[in-house]
Amino acid sequence: MTFLTPMTRCNTYADWNPWHGCTKISPGCKYCYVYRQDGMYGIGHSSSECRKTGNFDLPIKRKRDKTWKIESGKIVFTCFTSDFLLRDADEWRMQCWQMMRQRSDLWFYFFTKRIDRFRQCTPPDWGEGYDNVLIGCTVENQAMADYRIPIFKSLPIKHKSIIVAPLIGPVNLSAHLDPTIEEVSVGGESGSDARPCHYDWVLAIREQCIASGIPFRFHQTGARFVKDGRLYHIRRCFQLSQAHKADIDYRTGKCMTPEQVKFGWSDSDYPLEEP
Repeated sequence: MTFLTPMTRCNTYADWNPWHGCTKISPGCKYCYVYRQDGMYGIGHSSSECRKTGNFDLPIKRKRDKTWKIESGKIVFTCFTSDFLLRDADEWRMQCWQMMRQRSDLWFYFFTKRIDRFRQCTPPDWGEGYDNVLIGCTVENQAMADYRIPIFKSLPIKHKSIIVAPLIGPVNLSAHLDPTIEEVSVGGESGSDARPCHYDWVLAIREQCIASGIPFRFHQTGARFVKDGRLYHIRRCFQLSQAHKADIDYRTGKCMTPEQVKFGWSDSDYPLEEP
């Protein structure tokens, strides 16, 4: 396998982690990257302890010149060091919904393994969903797909993605794919203890998406990647670029975003920058 240099990315993303820490609830959590990173950096708290961060109100913070710290038009990866629907964060979540509503010029994107808590966590004005909120239901194997996705599809959410990560076994999504799903994104597991991700599993999900006309993205190989019966050990810095090199994305537009979601960016938002 030929390695690429780390892939460049579009200048259209921002990160917002209003709280940090999460409890493990399913097989996909076994080697959680948050726990691993906390261990690497010597965080003084347990990774299972949820606590607010200093960036809690980042979306409404301004620079000295009174402009927003997060510029208009960004996709804001939200709560990626926890779970936005975590029970421990119930007392803070409504403030976050308020910030999302206030910053209607941004797209907020969060993934969750707790989609079964969604109806308990929405604000009073949620209705059929906010136009600027994308929600990804995370599944890692067939059992979790069959449990979580029917719940997900029943919910009033305007923009829905299925995130199959970490992919730790074959998954058939065919029964769940229809135009309400705007993207399926697949990735292997990172870390020294990562479970293998088989390329055949990835390709099978891709074929399911093509058959249903659903945008598909292969976003990460994972640390242990099996192709043609051979196990490859892939360094973290190459896991995204190797997935991109496979060139198997389907109906994925600029900056690896699903075609069905219209972000309203201008051409000036698309120049690439080195990560």
